[in-house]
Amino acid sequence: MALTVRSTVGDWLDHPVGGRILAAFLAEGGATPDSLAPARGLPLEQLVALSGGTFPAEALDALVAAYREAAPEEAAAADATAAGDTQTVTGWAEQITPGRFAGQTVVVTGAASGIGRAVASRVAREGGRVIAADISAEKLDELAAALTGLPAGAEIVPVAGDISSQDDVDRIVAAAGDPVDALANVAGIMDDMSAIHEVSDALWERVLRVNLEGTMRLTRAVVPGMLAAKEGRIVNVASEAGLRGSAAGVAYTASKHAVVGLTKSTAVMYAKSGIRTNAVAPGGVATGIPVPGQAEFGAPVLRPHQVNILSLAMAEELAATITFLLSKDSVNLNGAIIAADGGWSAV
Repeated sequence: MALTVRSTVGDWLDHPVGGRILAAFLAEGGATPDSLAPARGLPLEQLVALSGGTFPAEALDALVAAYREAAPEEAAAADATAAGDTQTVTGWAEQITPGRFAGQTVVVTGAASGIGRAVASRVAREGGRVIAADISAEKLDELAAALTGLPAGAEIVPVAGDISSQDDVDRIVAAAGDPVDALANVAGIMDDMSAIHEVSDALWERVLRVNLEGTMRLTRAVVPGMLAAKEGRIVNVASEAGLRGSAAGVAYTASKHAVVGLTKSTAVMYAKSGIRTNAVAPGGVATGIPVPGQAEFGAPVLRPHQVNILSLAMAEELAATITFLLSKDSVNLNGAIIAADGGWSAV
């Protein structure tokens, strides 16, 4: 089997030539092939975004060049296949449902990158008007520019702002207008894996302010319109850290457990008002979310638990679950916490 940047990490590791090349690269950084076990199902090129700079694009190019030099006949066969456009894509592939969000306004936070970007992109390509909110105006503009050829009625409306600021939440809701048909609370930040005795006030307050307070503020702002319309769907992004205590530090874990509680309370409160609220609890996702350091005490404690991650998902895979919940097809789901974690929570 010929290897390319789209071949999975597992394909590379299991290949007699590619495995040797990749293992040698990992050894230079003091790592082993076992460290990539959760990423076996991801395309090799996804490691660039996932690594946060430790696996740069130049390293990817070097790996492919080394493979081509060591296995020129296989590489030539891969080139010929690609030129003929007959390469078979294996595994999961995104399938757009045309018109699923036609005529609907959907607010998506964290829309400039990772899961939020994947959700905003898919909703727009399925006909929705997306109010794309994020702290980064530049990345929002990049998203809007990248989505060309959208169906009639679909659009991306970028709104830069901090969801923990009530003024910015007001601007997001004003840009959406009435009614807001669905809300995806995706925006969130990570902690440094700190235990409670070492977490700083600044980190604690920032994580809770974005992950919990921001989710609360935006939900609170859209619910009155949904009540008036007698319909609405809200999807919160919790985390595996909202289901267990071994996935992150105390601040992130507390914030995501609180998001689970927020979801269940909202689901109960508005169950008879046409508003459904659910949450997705992702496990490992290849988004490259920044981790602000590694706490001296907490990080080593958590590290052995993280080997239980069975697989990493791509942002588009999480978007498939989230957009289903945002759509009217999730008609009988309310208060559900869906562990979209590749089976990690079953371990």
